[in-house]
Amino acid sequence: MEDLRKKYLKKVKRIVVKIGSSSLTSPIGGLDMENLQKFTGEISKIKDNNLEVIIVTSGAIAAGLKYLNLKERPKKYSMLQAVAAVGQHDLMRVYSSFFYKNSKKVGQILVTREDTTRREQYLNIKNTIDSLLNLDVIPIINENDSVALDEIKFGDNDTLAALIAGLIEADLLIVLSDIDGLFDKNPQVNSDAELISFVENITEEIEKVAGGIGSSYGSGGMVTKIRSAKICSLSGIPMAIANSREPDVIQRVLNGENIGTFFIPEETKRITSIKRWIAYGMVTKGSIKIDKGAEEAIVKKGKSLLPVGVTEVNGCFIKGDNIMVISTDNRIIAKGISNLVSENISMVKGKNEKEILEEFGPDLCCEVIHRDSLVVF
Repeated sequence: MEDLRKKYLKKVKRIVVKIGSSSLTSPIGGLDMENLQKFTGEISKIKDNNLEVIIVTSGAIAAGLKYLNLKERPKKYSMLQAVAAVGQHDLMRVYSSFFYKNSKKVGQILVTREDTTRREQYLNIKNTIDSLLNLDVIPIINENDSVALDEIKFGDNDTLAALIAGLIEADLLIVLSDIDGLFDKNPQVNSDAELISFVENITEEIEKVAGGIGSSYGSGGMVTKIRSAKICSLSGIPMAIANSREPDVIQRVLNGENIGTFFIPEETKRITSIKRWIAYGMVTKGSIKIDKGAEEAIVKKGKSLLPVGVTEVNGCFIKGDNIMVISTDNRIIAKGISNLVSENISMVKGKNEKEILEEFGPDLCCEVIHRDSLVVF
């Protein structure tokens, strides 16, 4: 398997390293200074080897709890955001201090889900990261927990890291956690669990075994890491999960050592940047259900979605919103940008072009979702 890993690591120039809360916090609370010093030292060495590194970090809330001497996570959302605001400052102070000792400069980027839902802002994040890299600065990215609302939160930095990796066309995503990788069963309750070192395809079986593995500190878990691997796969980017407390873990992954779990991308399913944005960057505002004929047309023939194939409309959305496409047996088969408001789709659903022209005129005679704005899963 090492040879297969090395095949995908030959031309790595730009990497994203995601560091989870469990890797940044100590068992007694607060930041784990020893581990943070370890990460910054490893990343500094990698930069000295002319690799570009982008960090996606967690840990702001954990840092804030310790800084404010709070014994437990606040239940009131505004208090939790206040804790994050304090923690973000303390977290960056520590990162800056350790990187400064290695003669490295850092820049912070705070994002929310809302920043990725607007195409212009989404691309602006890319431009900012590229500019920081050109200035020889290490970008450190975190979700802006101090302002994000529940409905616009990523909810986990695994998803954020995968989106960032796709956005900046990284060559590798390394997810550092408190576990060794993906196991064939939950290692916390099964002593005979075996590590899966190499994943070629993310099957339903792989997704099932991912359930139930997580840390009390982090908001993610293995389920979110598998989701991240799927995003990376669609972006043509390999991804590795490894235990953050392993010595020289980042360099060992880059060397192709058989450590952690390595996911290879499915090259045949690679999609464009705009479609990755539709699939994972945008928040969905509603859904439409389609019949089997429409499903076959968009899945097997790559066609646009026409009104005649729509059977049901759910939610209230406008033209330009991202919506889910649901099959007759309630599977999410696609996402796409709607060409019509939800009310108009309800008016024309099930009707063919001739019927729409006769009843409503040419304004409503169009695709519900054009194939160029449709992502089929």
